[in-house]
Amino acid sequence: MFKIAVLGAGRIGKIHARNVARHSRLHLAAIADPMGDIAAELAAATGAETRDVDAVLNDPSIDGVVIASPTDQHLDQTLRAIAAGKAVLCEKPIDQDLTRAREAAAHLGGARRLLLGFNRRFDTHFGALKAQIDAGRIGKLETVTIISHDPAPPPIAYVKVSGGLFKDMAIHDFDMARFLLGEEPNEVYAAASCLIDSEIGRAGDIDTARTTLRTASGRICTISNSRRSGYGYDQRIEAYGEKGLLKADNVLETTVSHWGERGAELDALQNFFLDRYAEAYRREMDHFAAVVAGETAPLVGFDDAVQALRLAEAAAESVASGQPVRL
Repeated sequence: MFKIAVLGAGRIGKIHARNVARHSRLHLAAIADPMGDIAAELAAATGAETRDVDAVLNDPSIDGVVIASPTDQHLDQTLRAIAAGKAVLCEKPIDQDLTRAREAAAHLGGARRLLLGFNRRFDTHFGALKAQIDAGRIGKLETVTIISHDPAPPPIAYVKVSGGLFKDMAIHDFDMARFLLGEEPNEVYAAASCLIDSEIGRAGDIDTARTTLRTASGRICTISNSRRSGYGYDQRIEAYGEKGLLKADNVLETTVSHWGERGAELDALQNFFLDRYAEAYRREMDHFAAVVAGETAPLVGFDDAVQALRLAEAAAESVASGQPVRL
């Protein structure tokens, strides 16, 4: 079994730590978080030890690390872990600054054991949609629509350190757009507002956005983002081609529906990403185990992280200028 350490014991760190602990090929050796009580609680729940980051990175017996620390630590910890010979699964985004991320290319650009945490690539529904696009089910792909609406805004304390809606939330959708389009966007136009929570606006962020990406061949992707849907966690994708439509719909709590005089009533949407993407996180960890073992190259690597961040910064630039941004 490969020994894995998780850096960060927050919400995402808990997901990864539990998936490592349950994995048949991985052993959760350590949890590292400067908030000792949180680290100790997670370690006790998963059978791991608590250590500091330096101890983890200096331990030659640790085969891989999962970086789930605050975003402003992602890049530095990734550089240190790769330099120490560890396999790395780093949560998105790789950094909040595109220039800093690009400067790391000399060290990370060719890293064959660096997996970026764009977990939606491992979602079975989106994966099936991608496979059918590639198989020509709808002929030549023309446009893609991605809808990503959260059930409720995050705490304002989180918003202030998140890097903003485009780098924190929509960056998943930018990665998915690249994945499905099969071409790099060369033009970005975004419109955004603060319509839901004025505190988000006072923190310098937005809570509602519409972004259009265009590729050199003319393919178009439209992304709808909202911090509050009012009806649950809305995660849909539609792909239009010359021969029809492919659609990945929302996942419900159950498949039970009620039929009565008022018509048909379905169960609620799954509440949030912890539920909707639970299986995707497990499949991501399966892939990371294969990366640690040297059996496969990462499905999502450093260049994917940089390209998604590039689109996020272009979207913010477009909102500021009111103009499309050419890449």
